[in-house]
Amino acid sequence: MKHWFGMFCALAMISATPTGQAADLSDNLKKIRLPDGFSIEIFAEGLEGPRQLALGDHGTVFAGTSKSGNVYAVHIDDGDNVAPGLYVIDQDLDLANGVAFRFGSLYVGALDRILRYDDIESMLDHPPEPDVVTTDLPDKSHHGRRYLRFGPDDFLYVAVGAPCNVCEEVGFAEILRMYPDGSGMGIHAKGVRNSVGYAFHPDTGEMWFTDNGRDMLGDDIPSDELNRVTVAGQHFGFPYCHQGNLLDPEFGEGKSCDDYVPPEVNLGPHVAALGLTFYTGGVFPERYNKALFIARHGSWNRAEKIGYDIAVVRFDENGQPMAPEVFASGWLQGQQAWGRPVDVLQLPDGSLLVSDDTANVIYRISYSAD
Repeated sequence: MKHWFGMFCALAMISATPTGQAADLSDNLKKIRLPDGFSIEIFAEGLEGPRQLALGDHGTVFAGTSKSGNVYAVHIDDGDNVAPGLYVIDQDLDLANGVAFRFGSLYVGALDRILRYDDIESMLDHPPEPDVVTTDLPDKSHHGRRYLRFGPDDFLYVAVGAPCNVCEEVGFAEILRMYPDGSGMGIHAKGVRNSVGYAFHPDTGEMWFTDNGRDMLGDDIPSDELNRVTVAGQHFGFPYCHQGNLLDPEFGEGKSCDDYVPPEVNLGPHVAALGLTFYTGGVFPERYNKALFIARHGSWNRAEKIGYDIAVVRFDENGQPMAPEVFASGWLQGQQAWGRPVDVLQLPDGSLLVSDDTANVIYRISYSAD
């Protein structure tokens, strides 16, 4: 396989974006602020609302979407006789947010089902009809954007958000897990309002996930959460307790926050924390080793907007997570946002990809000490 940087350069010519929009994007890209030594560039453009990202065995980057219902593949020339370019794997799916890759197959999480496309990297220009993994997911679209991830235990994990701002309803506000064929479905975590991002610690294998706090309690409460599952079946508080210490004014009566698992870190009120990844690339400075990079999509119901950035949660010498720091910003200018980060994916060369469902692009963030 060619060096990843060379493949990236080959891909930089791939674009379905009109010239005027490309010029605007180039200008906006100059507004992004990163720590010294880091740079950002366009990895792929012309996608309609890319959200979760996944990486194939041969360097293909897959992207789910929400509104458009498309599933994309961005293929880089690696000598496998498949032309580099942007491919549409499927379209008109209902909230096709989630993508995951396992043993040559692409898994796609739509609203009420999970689909599997076998041997996909050799069939990008003529994708196969998918096999149905499961149709046992609820069909309510409120918080219905599925996020898929295979754990180190080879279970497939998928979240089922609450179908409301705040409510009690059986079969929702959970993270489920199942075997790759869809069998053996069970609950991994409960009391999870709306998780659209989780990752597994590279050493312990424990799941860490983001959760979006409820709305309509004011600008500054409750906070979005970063949580950790240490035992399957734990309850993380929703709808009774938020941010680890705030009882819900309606559903919290007679409850105690002490009865639920508190967040490891609070990520900020209404920042819409979504996709995340542990950094294990070995290229970024040492302070980022095994840190969590988190896409904060940005607030929609706050008097002063916040988020619209990439945060990083580093760990202290005792392995405890520290308060989030802003790693990349600039998508929000004043109170106007030209982009909204959604998911973060590490490439084999140690760089990070970031999807943006507003600017309709995937970025690549890299580091050079020079």
